[in-house]
Amino acid sequence: MIPVRAATTSQQVHEWLYRCVLRGDLLPGTRLSETEIAAQVNLSRQPVREAFIRLAADGLAEVRPQRGTYIGRISMRAVLSARFIREAVESDLARQVANTRPDLAAMASELIEQERCDVASDVPGFIESDDRFHRSMALAASQAGVWQDLERLKAQMNRLRHLSMRVFDRSETIAQHRAILTALQAGDADAAEGAIRIHLQQMLTELPQMAAAHPDYFTD
Repeated sequence: MIPVRAATTSQQVHEWLYRCVLRGDLLPGTRLSETEIAAQVNLSRQPVREAFIRLAADGLAEVRPQRGTYIGRISMRAVLSARFIREAVESDLARQVANTRPDLAAMASELIEQERCDVASDVPGFIESDDRFHRSMALAASQAGVWQDLERLKAQMNRLRHLSMRVFDRSETIAQHRAILTALQAGDADAAEGAIRIHLQQMLTELPQMAAAHPDYFTD
């Protein structure tokens, strides 16, 4: 059962369910009940039904006629595509930041937050800080719009991360982030690009392992 949260519109219900799917609170194959969720958020079934349709349009749910709505499986193809694009874009961002050497205090602050979340086993908090770390690099390169474009691409990638971060050593991610930040602070563009590529290629190891451990969660 997902946690109760007040909502007033189909958009709010959609945003809530979207976060639940990305965070792994709603696992692949879970059946969504219009009646149950409408009761949880104190709404009629119509806005909940509209939220289900939007979730399906996001590629995160499947509406099966006469059977109901189910949380979709994680698309390995979409994960790999998003990872490939992120590596290409973020390696260029890293070079730009290293060459201009702007203020990187926000990235340093997120490293501290990730260490705190790791000790507390706060996986959602860790991943939110991870995202802010990368977003801060894009902002340091004066490329906020680029990060917004990346955000739209990586929904399936984020689903994998919420699964894998519960299993794999989060301290390795912190060490990789520290290597990225150290290279950026030193103005070493080659090292910064290399560090970001190593970091984003980690998923090439994690994805097949998670797919083997949870075959019912993945497609493609």
